[in-house]
Amino acid sequence: MLHTMITVGQLTDWLRRFHQLVIKNQTELTQLDSAIGDADHGINMARGMTAVINRLDGEQPTHINDLFKTVAMTLVTTVGGASGPLYGTFFLRFASTAGPAIELDADTLHMALLAGLAGIEERGKSGAGDKTMVDALAPALEAMETVIKNGGDLEAALNAARDAAATGRDATVPMVARKGRASYLGERSAGHMDPGAASMALLFEALAAELSG
Repeated sequence: MLHTMITVGQLTDWLRRFHQLVIKNQTELTQLDSAIGDADHGINMARGMTAVINRLDGEQPTHINDLFKTVAMTLVTTVGGASGPLYGTFFLRFASTAGPAIELDADTLHMALLAGLAGIEERGKSGAGDKTMVDALAPALEAMETVIKNGGDLEAALNAARDAAATGRDATVPMVARKGRASYLGERSAGHMDPGAASMALLFEALAAELSG
């Protein structure tokens, strides 16, 4: 089946898949964060995404901007540390760019995700190579754009994004952190995977699975 659009229902199911992956990987995310951060990334993301799903179980927004505004506000109010504001900003920018649509094509989805990336870079004052979630997100969106430009369908674009996010996540291991709590460790931050990049890779794993499932 050729996938050209993603609906608000599928985007909601993406969030449910992400929640499941966060719960499944909660201990690992927290262990990663214990090495170079506050040891709470897995716990915080699990709490935040559980709150998101509980909210969506009670109300199903019919427009994409309403869906992701709800997600953003829930994360900001329930997630501690840096990840709440960063993921909240990501989803808020996504909402603004997507607008009151009920489905998105590959180009519009890519634009909404790019707006989220810009929000994270502004909020975190971070860029590629700083050992943050940007190092998974930015290459994912570059890979997605390449597939779209070459005429690939949405499923192919998201599979490429998933793979690039995982590669970007793994590439954070040898990096020296330049932003966030991990930057306080200086050279000692090298040799550890960035937990934010790890959770961002899960976000794209969930998104690709939603289109292929």
